[in-house]
Amino acid sequence: MGKVAILTDSNSGISQEEAKQYGVYVLPMPFYINDKLYYEGITLSQDQFYDHLEGDSEIHTSMPVVGDVLDMWDKLLKEYEEVVYIPMSSGLSSSCHTARTLADDYDGRVQVVDNHRISVTMMRSVLNAKGLADQGWKAKDIKDYLEKTAADSSIYILVPTLKYLKKGGRLTPAAALLGSLLRIKPVLQIQGEKLDSYAKCRTLKAAKTTMLDAIEDDIKNRFKPERGLDDLWIDGAYSGKTSDMHDEVDDWVKDIHNQYPVGICMQQLSLSISCHVGPGCIAVTCEKKLPEVQKHPVKVI
Repeated sequence: MGKVAILTDSNSGISQEEAKQYGVYVLPMPFYINDKLYYEGITLSQDQFYDHLEGDSEIHTSMPVVGDVLDMWDKLLKEYEEVVYIPMSSGLSSSCHTARTLADDYDGRVQVVDNHRISVTMMRSVLNAKGLADQGWKAKDIKDYLEKTAADSSIYILVPTLKYLKKGGRLTPAAALLGSLLRIKPVLQIQGEKLDSYAKCRTLKAAKTTMLDAIEDDIKNRFKPERGLDDLWIDGAYSGKTSDMHDEVDDWVKDIHNQYPVGICMQQLSLSISCHVGPGCIAVTCEKKLPEVQKHPVKVI
């Protein structure tokens, strides 16, 4: 029997194939599209999701089915002594609170982490947890450490159109119309629990500069790494079909590299975020490395 299994959900951006490579487990997130149930990465691909989104299908996110969560925990506990479960941030979904309530019946063998992450930074947390587990850490110690370092990450997202923010109820129709007329390019942030407004820019170039400057400010004033970039993960993300976003992603990688000459992981944004922001977004993330886990088995550019 193994000691500690690391389980997350597909909001981490980790595919089922990658999960096998990394030695972790991923619960697929459910989506209702025109009242039909789909599972991310199982019966719903990224391209299929964006076809529905751009076709104005009715899309609703949902927390993982309780039965699916319990079945996965029970399955893992037949092979492992403990489980560390890392769902999406409690500020973005009630799934974390529900999971913690369910875990009360497992006598401490299931530890639910709420370190306020999603997408690339959530993926990094999962790999941190795996690295600590491989070093022999107990599930409770892993949970406590990830929550202690929860504030050590940032995500900034450039949204090219206000259409989906309006559709999701995050903008009034009047504000969306005004923003469209002015061609505003909003920059959103996830710094802690929620998706919030950060800045309103008039051009794509200004928005990109704003995001990179925001990361620079976080590095200097929040993270304060002792060894500079060696103590940080600088990554990128985007929403939309890879085939449609190829040129934009290439340009964005170059922009990030020009300011931060490090290897980066470029990942598609979580579909749960993309429901609200739509396709065509680009993002940059920053996270402090844990001293105990300095390497992650991810493909970098």
